Amino acid sequence: MEKIIEAFTGVDPEGKKSRIPAKLDKALTATGVALAIFMMAHMFFVSTILFGEKAMYTVTKMFELNFIFDEGLPFIVSIFVAAVTVIFIVHAILGIRKFPTSYRAYLRIREHAKMMKHADTSMWMFQWISGLIMMFAAMIHLYIMFTQPENIGPYSSSHRVVSEHMWLLYMVLLICVELHGSIGLYRAAMKWGWFDGENPKENRKR
Repeated sequence: MEKIIEAFTGVDPEGKKSRIPAKLDKALTATGVALAIFMMAHMFFVSTILFGEKAMYTVTKMFELNFIFDEGLPFIVSIFVAAVTVIFIVHAILGIRKFPTSYRAYLRIREHAKMMKHADTSMWMFQWISGLIMMFAAMIHLYIMFTQPENIGPYSSSHRVVSEHMWLLYMVLLICVELHGSIGLYRAAMKWGWFDGENPKENRKR
């Protein structure tokens, strides 16, 4: 009952302001940072195609633990994808709290951003718009990776992008993910003061 009252009033049983929103924001930041680190690694490993198909194929088989099991085990990739998917879903659920709950709320935010001409507010708007797009686009990609781990590599991935016309989805996803992640890390650093140092005002400005 106390939790229900706190959820509706925003005040804990002791009459103090509820700390639940802050805890949820910390969880949002933690899952976001985890996903950002994953995407940095993901882009690094995918970019090995620039060194030729053999380089990317070697990395692909490495994730299948071919140095332990002969020919590797693709389902290990599925397990890893499942873990990333869980973090992604948790992050999305936590992020939904920030979405405008109605068209009227959206108009207020949009006009507020136009009036203030505040870069951080505009970036925040891109955060939830790109997040909404990724809730659909990223799940398609994750589902394919989860169900077809054996089709990851220079040949199957190229076929999927070109012959199966997945390049359009990946183009949209690439733009949303990279900007969403970069802006998210910046906003988290500003919000939690990771680099405030001895002169927070000057460092935040920088």
